[in-house]
Amino acid sequence: MKVFKLIFKNALRHKLRTVLTVIGIAIAVMAFALLRTVVTAWYVGVEASAANRLITRQAVSFIFPLPYAYRDQISKIPGVDQVTFANWFQGVYIDKNQFFARMAVDAETMFDMYPEFVVDPAELEAFKRERNACIVGTGLVKQYGFKIGDVINIDGDIYPGTWAFVVRGIYKPRDKTTDPTQMLFHWQYLDERMRQEDASRSGQVGWYIIRINDPAQSAVVSEQVDALFKNSRAETKTETERAFQQGFLAAAGTIIGSMNFMSFVIIGIIMLVVGNTMIMSARERTSEYAVFKTLGFSAGHMVGLILGESMFISVLGGGLGLALAVPFVAGFEAVVPKGWFPVFMIEPITIVLAGSSAILVGILAALFPIQRTLRTSIVDGLRHIG
Repeated sequence: MKVFKLIFKNALRHKLRTVLTVIGIAIAVMAFALLRTVVTAWYVGVEASAANRLITRQAVSFIFPLPYAYRDQISKIPGVDQVTFANWFQGVYIDKNQFFARMAVDAETMFDMYPEFVVDPAELEAFKRERNACIVGTGLVKQYGFKIGDVINIDGDIYPGTWAFVVRGIYKPRDKTTDPTQMLFHWQYLDERMRQEDASRSGQVGWYIIRINDPAQSAVVSEQVDALFKNSRAETKTETERAFQQGFLAAAGTIIGSMNFMSFVIIGIIMLVVGNTMIMSARERTSEYAVFKTLGFSAGHMVGLILGESMFISVLGGGLGLALAVPFVAGFEAVVPKGWFPVFMIEPITIVLAGSSAILVGILAALFPIQRTLRTSIVDGLRHIG
């Protein structure tokens, strides 16, 4: 009990230094939590991928369209259960900072293909009946206050002109990894307008989504799809939904990898901060530790005093950082457009890593002061002035 009392008194002997160290650790833990959350949020689409869904896109690049006529041919391939498609629309809502996915889809099959988008049956039927209707996610409802019957006006860029969409449904995400910030509308509405304004762009889709009966046959079905359109004017590349998502994110892979690396560099910074504090404290108390040894304190007691102080400071700072990380991340989410990170939350593994790192740093930061104290003789310790 006396050892714990000494640990507490030693840690608070220089209150300003201890407070600044604790704050430094807390800020580092908050930064670590934010960076790790950004990394995990960026890859949430990959984790949400279904094993029985394939994506067929243009072989040259994702940005080039595919003929609508491919749909019937793909559906005849053995092992294919259902085929649907989507088309990236983009456009500008309010201003260019308001980013969220806006896609033209096949209204009849899209929500069968993606059961994780939960829509009220009555709303879905109303959506199917109205050509310029759209369905939005609960994330957009929360951000913009959309409700059934509202008109969303979008200025086209990829598809020029002014477009008006009527909200006829709101989908709820089935899983926490499901994107709640998409706007989906009829591809037929887009195609009909293209026939009138730019016939060369009609009859085209962005990519196909294929549901297969057996996920183990994904490679075989992919080869058959691509072989079907080999040497055509629009050759295809078919891959699993997970591989497609990973490829889609590859362009930003270096940035995300750097952020992931920096999140762990922060742990090193924490260790340097705590280590510096502990080295200074141990040097100042060299003569005191020599007195303790003279009074019969064992090496175990010395280790306990130094390690206990280091752990007290690091755990206190880590705990404060974790407590503040939740509102800090929530504040970051509030100012970032929803479409950038549809699912943004601190994962349990991030909390575990941050907490474990604080404990590990407390142990590592105490190693050098412990070694120095144990190696210093009583005579040398009593002679020390500092």
